[in-house]
Amino acid sequence: MANLNKVMLIGRLTRDPELKTFSNGGKVANVGFAVNNRRKNQQTGQWEEVPVWVDLKAFNREPGRKMADLIEKYLRKGSQAYVEGHLVLEEWAGKEDGKKQTKMVVYVDEIEFLGSRGDGPAAGAEQEEPAARPASKKKAAVEASGGEGMDEVPF
Repeated sequence: MANLNKVMLIGRLTRDPELKTFSNGGKVANVGFAVNNRRKNQQTGQWEEVPVWVDLKAFNREPGRKMADLIEKYLRKGSQAYVEGHLVLEEWAGKEDGKKQTKMVVYVDEIEFLGSRGDGPAAGAEQEEPAARPASKKKAAVEASGGEGMDEVPF
């Protein structure tokens, strides 16, 4: 049987990225991320946004993109991003009792920064590279128009 482990999310950072540098020179960015699920409230009949909290980890890879460095440079609490990654179950022994602890985390494979350069808390940061690269012509058209007059994205 085939397996697939792929995660695609659009959401916002819930805190500034926390960076850790390893003795071998590697780097990881730990990111708190939130996405919203919509559900209908059975009592009121109204649609509600229900947040889902996700932990992300982005590594600098050799060879490859330096995800941790990009996130450190361009993203802050409240920044919106599109993330592609895969699920990893992290396991460790608890410090106090030695019991096995686990947590599901998304390891970032790709990231696109959403919003314009003037949007969000990271707007004051120096930017040498484009903050976002549209994934498709349709997405670029929606971003260029500001998405005005659209209730739903047609793709």
